[in-house]
Amino acid sequence: MFGFIGNIGPWELMLILLVAVIVVGPGKLPEVARGMGKAMGEFKRATSGVKKEFSDMMNTDMNQTNPVENKMPEPQEYKVDMDNLNEEYPDEQPKED
Repeated sequence: MFGFIGNIGPWELMLILLVAVIVVGPGKLPEVARGMGKAMGEFKRATSGVKKEFSDMMNTDMNQTNPVENKMPEPQEYKVDMDNLNEEYPDEQPKED
């Protein structure tokens, strides 16, 4: 239930409640807590709706897609004529030591 809080101990929780009572006041604290609870519930419903729509869309797309066809051309053999290599690239003459 309180997984989103993390690792808060009882003293930290008491301090948070004390600060809330000081800031908001004891009279309005139940009203503020009720409003926060409603907001958290609405947020949870909205996020679960979005998650459901997303998963439904992904399942629909996965069912409608066709397997990918290989449209790559077959590789061709490439031969290098080592005798005429220097004639094709005259600037790259091997250096003679």
